[in-house]
Amino acid sequence: MSNLCWIRRDLRLHDHAALAKALSQGETTIVFIFDKFILDKLTDKHDRRLTFIYESLREIESEVQKKGSSILIRYGDPVDEIPKLSQELKIKNVYCNRDYEPYAKERDSKVANKLASLGVNFEQFKDSVFFEKNEVLTLQGGIYKVFTPYKNKWLEIFEKSGKTVSDFECHLKNLRKFSNPKNILDHDWYKDIGFIETPPPLTGGSKKALKLLKDFDSKIDFYEEKRNFPSLPGTSNLSVYIRHGNLSVRDLIRAAISHRSEGAKTWLSEIIWRDFYQMILDSFPHVAKGSFKKDYDKVKYSGGEKEFNAWREGKTGYPIVDAAMRHLNQTGMMHNRLRMIVASFLCKTLLVDWRKGEQYFAEKLLDFDLAANNGGWQWSSSSGCDAQPYFRIFNPYSQSEKFDPKGEFIRQWVPELSHLNGKDIHHPSPLLAPEYPGPIVNYEANRKRCLDMYAVVKST
Repeated sequence: MSNLCWIRRDLRLHDHAALAKALSQGETTIVFIFDKFILDKLTDKHDRRLTFIYESLREIESEVQKKGSSILIRYGDPVDEIPKLSQELKIKNVYCNRDYEPYAKERDSKVANKLASLGVNFEQFKDSVFFEKNEVLTLQGGIYKVFTPYKNKWLEIFEKSGKTVSDFECHLKNLRKFSNPKNILDHDWYKDIGFIETPPPLTGGSKKALKLLKDFDSKIDFYEEKRNFPSLPGTSNLSVYIRHGNLSVRDLIRAAISHRSEGAKTWLSEIIWRDFYQMILDSFPHVAKGSFKKDYDKVKYSGGEKEFNAWREGKTGYPIVDAAMRHLNQTGMMHNRLRMIVASFLCKTLLVDWRKGEQYFAEKLLDFDLAANNGGWQWSSSSGCDAQPYFRIFNPYSQSEKFDPKGEFIRQWVPELSHLNGKDIHHPSPLLAPEYPGPIVNYEANRKRCLDMYAVVKST
């Protein structure tokens, strides 16, 4: 029986639910499709994410070549390409892992219908999350809308299962053999898809991901105390590998439960947050375009293009915000604490609609994930499920002093402030730093405006 395994955001050959199933059923061909509907939305032709994906595919191809096989790559509409390949290769089963984003669900439904008309079986698997939405429910059988009760139930179910974290074994001997396998990545796919090779700061692929995960083993116990400081090596640096599936969620959980420290518990909690946001997007797809709490769509943001442009260029006059945004623009990466700071600053200090910030992150982040990005921005703007209350407004000065106390991160990314020390680097004056812009808005004045701006929601 001939099978097709369609890989998407699961770029690995180990612990892979769909691939394990396909290989267990017989001869299997792996295919990856550069989805034109996704790529057409990317305006920056130097998008580093494409190179990260390409590097991940190159690693997979290198491994399957050792088995006399090769992956197939196509560019186009998967709704056409998957059925076409199924006919060309006389495929009986198409397997893939589930994706919870609205576009992906609609696309996969169309693929399933087309394959059914051809007599081809289409099957999807839970893989990118540990528990799906119907597996963690309230006592009334509903969907959790608050994280802490969800986490407690998640952990309760996990404990009752005996903390079993199964590994989906992928027996590559059943990969389809080619009489003369040719590395399909020798072809210039960058030209075909209209992008330019632009190396990201992190190399794509499972080998690098597994090494980073192993390295994190010596740091995980200190994760709780160091994770909020961007100048410290206190995080795993795995988010982009998790997003593209170079690691499985089970790899992460196994690493977390191998320790009993507070740091490991906190890291596991972050993994559960990821499941939570995927579940929210799956259950309430309207969040992709608007507020989870629909009343918050009534908020009238008064900030304009001037404020938004200063924010995205890192020229607001608030050092920690500017350092974070310049780091994002140059690397495609941002520390989680900094994401909260700059998000709160955009919508609650600059008074700019959170959706503009969400979209900018979607364009820039190497680890962009719709569920997590949307959930984070709605948390910061108080418009989402279990979000911070509207009156909680991060003070960029106190956040800077608390989480970059010596100004090390600021000094690295805002060179015009590199000569300053102490409080001066957090509150630079024009006399000490004439090349650095003054604050674009007054924090205290805009804090009051923000509270008034949310008045429409307070009254409902």
